[in-house]
Amino acid sequence: KAGKNIYIEPPFHADYGYNIITGDNVYFNVNCVVLDVCEVKIGNNVFFAPAVQVYTATHPLDALLRRSKENGKPITIGDDCWIGGGTVICPGVTIGNRCVIGAGSVVTRNIPDDSLAVGNPARVIRKIENSREA
Repeated sequence: KAGKNIYIEPPFHADYGYNIITGDNVYFNVNCVVLDVCEVKIGNNVFFAPAVQVYTATHPLDALLRRSKENGKPITIGDDCWIGGGTVICPGVTIGNRCVIGAGSVVTRNIPDDSLAVGNPARVIRKIENSREA
C-alpha cells in the first residue's frame, strides 16, 4: 500500500510487506528492516537513513510464554520526518509530524510533533521550528 514516489534502496527486509502503508515521497536507504506483524503507517515525505529498523513484533517477558507467543503493536510515523541511520523504532510507538530522530536512537515511546529526539532511549532534546506552507 504505497503512495506515489516511494523509493527503496536494496537490500530491504520486511516480515510481510502488506502491513506497510506509506504516503507519497517515502525513501528507504540501504539495509532497512520493517517487521510488520502489525500495521506500520508512514506519512508523506519521510526519509529513512541506512539501517533503520522498525519493529512491531514483541514477545512476552515470561520465558515459558515466550516459547509459544508473539505479540505486536502498530507503529505510526507522521509526515515530513527524517529517521537517522541505525535508529530502532520499537513496537507501539507514534512519531509525530515534522520530527527528526538522531542516528543510533532507540525510540521506545511516542515523540510529539516538531521534535528532535536522540539517544537510547530516545528523548526529545528540543522542539524544531519548522516552516509552514501557507
